Amino acid sequence: MSRSPWNALNQRIVDCQACDRLRTHCQSIGLTKRKAYLDWDYWAGPVPNFGDPSAQLLIVGLAPGAHGANRTGRMFTGDRSGDWLYRALARAGFSNQASSVARNDGLTLQNCAITAVCHCAPPDNKPTRTEIEQCHPFLNEIVDLLQPAVFLALGQIAWKASIDHLTQRGWLSTTRPKFGHGAQYILTNGSLLIGSYHPSQQNTFTGRLTEPMLDNVFQTINHWIEETSA
Repeated sequence: MSRSPWNALNQRIVDCQACDRLRTHCQSIGLTKRKAYLDWDYWAGPVPNFGDPSAQLLIVGLAPGAHGANRTGRMFTGDRSGDWLYRALARAGFSNQASSVARNDGLTLQNCAITAVCHCAPPDNKPTRTEIEQCHPFLNEIVDLLQPAVFLALGQIAWKASIDHLTQRGWLSTTRPKFGHGAQYILTNGSLLIGSYHPSQQNTFTGRLTEPMLDNVFQTINHWIEETSA
């Protein structure tokens, strides 16, 4: 697929000013900064999608981290959640490197794209329902562009938003599937929805999510892509 629709979508995300609370919050963080990042020029705005514009795997996250993606301007870049995610993506063959520290660090994704339920960093990592709904057209557009073979929802909020979206498309044939790590559901269009605990510090530091658990999810994804592409 041409990069033009992908780039146009990302530019609309970057230019979005729909949610005053989120724009104010992102800009405030960019001005106050964290002591470790005082020399950074924070992105401090909506963070675009990242990855391969022809990807079969679409990862749906919650929102940019205040001092991660909101600082660097790239999904899951510059914080511990990203460290976990990109290590797993590299082990699974979706990323060319295991580290993600800045937009110019050489990282690329293969057959994988990353989006978010909310493209701006929300206070306390909790976007409102209205803010999620304001971002929903962007999710709809990236699904239209990619027609993913696999949807990976990171965390319960991303799972719920994905279920809402897939229900609107008519791709769910039963009652709403419950979230759980490794939960799977085959959609009526032939795609796979799979859930994973979010690689947040709250989950990784406590051992609720381990690297083998995350690797198992990506092994399932790779197997599904291989089987459906054969």
